Amino acid sequence: MSNEAAFLKTVQEGYTFKGEKAVFGVGMLDGKAVPATNIAFPLKTMNRHGLIAGATGTGKTKTLQTIAECLSDKSVPVLLMDIKGDLSGLAAAGTVNDRIQERYDLMGIAYQPTGFPVELMSLSNEKGIRLRATVSEFGPILLSKILNLNDTQQGIVALIFKYCDDHKLPLLDLKDFTKTIQYISNEGKSEIEKEYGKISTTSTGTILRKVIELQQQGANQFFGEISFDVDDLMRTDENGRGYINILRLTDMQNRPKLFSTFMLQLLDELYSTLPEEGDLDQPKLCIFIDEAHLVFQEASAALLEKIETIIKLIRSKGVGIFFCTQNPQDIPAGVLSQLGLKVQHALRAFTAADRKVIKKAAENYPVSEFYKTDDLLTQLGTGEAFVSLLNEKGIPTPLVHTLIASPRSRMDILSEQEIDRLVQKSRLVKKYEELIDSKSAYEILTAKLDAAAEQTAQEETTRAEEKEKKTPSRRAEKSTIEKVFENSAVKQIMRTAGAMITRSLLGGLGLNRTTKSKTKRK
Repeated sequence: MSNEAAFLKTVQEGYTFKGEKAVFGVGMLDGKAVPATNIAFPLKTMNRHGLIAGATGTGKTKTLQTIAECLSDKSVPVLLMDIKGDLSGLAAAGTVNDRIQERYDLMGIAYQPTGFPVELMSLSNEKGIRLRATVSEFGPILLSKILNLNDTQQGIVALIFKYCDDHKLPLLDLKDFTKTIQYISNEGKSEIEKEYGKISTTSTGTILRKVIELQQQGANQFFGEISFDVDDLMRTDENGRGYINILRLTDMQNRPKLFSTFMLQLLDELYSTLPEEGDLDQPKLCIFIDEAHLVFQEASAALLEKIETIIKLIRSKGVGIFFCTQNPQDIPAGVLSQLGLKVQHALRAFTAADRKVIKKAAENYPVSEFYKTDDLLTQLGTGEAFVSLLNEKGIPTPLVHTLIASPRSRMDILSEQEIDRLVQKSRLVKKYEELIDSKSAYEILTAKLDAAAEQTAQEETTRAEEKEKKTPSRRAEKSTIEKVFENSAVKQIMRTAGAMITRSLLGGLGLNRTTKSKTKRK
């Protein structure tokens, strides 16, 4: 059997599935496309997660776009986290050119330009559906992990949530949370310590600084109402095609904390609300995270552990997660081991360190008798990749050098006018565009403090009035004679007159003594 015949047999046996599948490329051998070697993924194992990796400019984003199209065609909704802002073209049909036509001729597939049902979403002021969540929905454990708190500080956060639950203080946004921290650290400290035990003001100060750090990355825009309903991610259009929800994150590259905060909350919400499904014939939702290193680069050990745990468990809820990044080493080993679908575009070797990375990346794939993987990894053309995935029995398929199909939607972004039209016709934009500021912990505690301050002021006024009543009143107004004698001139005259009278009296007494003395001598 020739090498090409053996290759054809290997691919056909490895990529033939009983259930629904989606074709996204053809196999290549010795740098040429081999007819009748369709590379497809079975929908049944798309909840086993995946990785799309490769150097800049090798076609990762277009591969992601093609896979999203295949899933939408099969009625599987998709969420794309669009960091670079170049995926909005999924809403419009593509246009054929010579390069695309040549690629499809090699694959033996007809090119059919198609636009897909798309919803644009945003965490900030970008046009589209505003995604929000309340602080209460995060819960104390998840919020503590995002803030990277120690065990003592996490205990205080749990105490805050407990206090707010007991006293019916809704925690909706971050100003509710910060106001509660300030309250339990000052005016309400004695009340808290009486009910729940002593707290450290040093720890509450640290928590408050961590919250401010999160606010500086724009978290105030994310926390609040109306909270997003994850069921709205899992919709199909009138033709049965799954909606492709594009979360526009072009302004998030410098705010990785907020990006990872949202992603973890979304995964946690999906895991906690979706029922246990086991292995379905196809997933309920597939999530693609472009530039995935942003999720992990500033994540704490506790946060990474939480992400790894959710990724391990969420597949049983019918959700698949796919990371798109430049290097497989950007993904923590515990997460990487959970990824069933691997699409590896070219890697570039400019240094000895790069060659070591490439050799290590090659070890992540099944051994192939048709390729020297580590060498070919540096020679793959744009839109070519090594592919390995899990078949319907969960067994890895043979590694195949694959020519990836070009997207059928536009390989460019929508214009501002097209975005405006897309947003205007969206039912969900209208549902979530209103920002609600309900009466919550901030307003309730502020009113409580204002009432306490007013009561204190009133008590001080009452005490002052009572003190004044107890103090003896001053003498009545002075008489006319007293007023006359208070005059300085009058006082001087009276002093002079008094002195004269005194001298006269004393002088008179002296004269009498002299007269008596003379009379006695005679």
